[in-house]
Amino acid sequence: MTKQLPFAGLRILELASVLAGPQVGQFFAELGAEVLKIESPNGDVTRTWKTAAETATSATGEASVSAYFAASNWGKQSLVLDLTTADAQSILLRLATEADIVLASYKPGDAEKLNADYATLSAQNPRLIYGHLTGYGPASARAGYDAVLQAEAGFMYLNAPGPGQPAQKMPVAMVDLLAAHQLKEGLLTALFQRERTGQGALVHVSLLESALSALANQAATYLVTGHDPQPLGSGHPSIVPYGTVYRASNGRQLVLAVGSDGQFRQLCAALGQPAWSTDSRFETNAARVTHRAELEALLTERIAAVNGDELLAELERRAVPAGAVNTVGEALSLPSAESMLLPVGAGNGAGLRTVAFHSSTWAVAVQLSAPPALGSPPQSG
Repeated sequence: MTKQLPFAGLRILELASVLAGPQVGQFFAELGAEVLKIESPNGDVTRTWKTAAETATSATGEASVSAYFAASNWGKQSLVLDLTTADAQSILLRLATEADIVLASYKPGDAEKLNADYATLSAQNPRLIYGHLTGYGPASARAGYDAVLQAEAGFMYLNAPGPGQPAQKMPVAMVDLLAAHQLKEGLLTALFQRERTGQGALVHVSLLESALSALANQAATYLVTGHDPQPLGSGHPSIVPYGTVYRASNGRQLVLAVGSDGQFRQLCAALGQPAWSTDSRFETNAARVTHRAELEALLTERIAAVNGDELLAELERRAVPAGAVNTVGEALSLPSAESMLLPVGAGNGAGLRTVAFHSSTWAVAVQLSAPPALGSPPQSG
């Protein structure tokens, strides 16, 4: 049986920019949807966000696509519309009458000024689903920026190396990505509902609520105990040893994720220290959490004396969760990462998929067109 693309024929207008909205657009493109990215004359701002390692022009002398823009814009076409003009607004309205989904990321009130809001666009298309991203919800005109949201939602505080240490943000725009996942879930729910009712919907997602929802056990700790969880670097507040980085004698950095007392006993055996597993300070996870500092000191000293690659192989043999600390390049070079890479397009580097799930009955696009130049159809991939 030939697998079909589940969203083939679905039409999406992407008015959103930067990361969260475009991630959702690429997600649907990978599953077969037609995605038209509508940009201002200046284009999505991420087209200009280049690292020092990136060149200004491609091998053909054209302006090169930034890596940041390429992270979220495969499989799309680009159309330039100056929505401050009546003509452009008329074009958008016409496009919306034939669309299934609109993705937007305007500050509250701005879409209405451009006649690009849900009420206006759905008036002639009651089946339209409109996904709207804001920073703080429809009642706040405050713009949302990932780094600020990471700070305000507690992530930067928790990500500090330890109590009293400087807060630091995640190395990717984590709140944007969390919001993208929330919006996908909302839109998929709206599509399911539309199959039953024939009616579209306005789906709203805020970056703040997305971030707060992802605090998970850290939020629960505060809500249950009334005490703020404290930053532990990469350590875990309720499991030890879990997440701390160790350096072995050959320079290999590794982490342990020991979630049970049985796994801890196997770790001790692999390290040649079976007595640690019967020490009253370390015998149970509760005891290990209480005596975190003593155990971490012992593990740091012992692992520093052994070959890290040999230790990881032995831990795998003993079914102890552990892994090497990889660079991004090393992670993307893993055999299991191959299915996540999009093929190289003409004049373009490889891309990264946003879809990381699989089905026995439908498929994702094998190839996607490369991120488009501003106002032009995509290059064939």
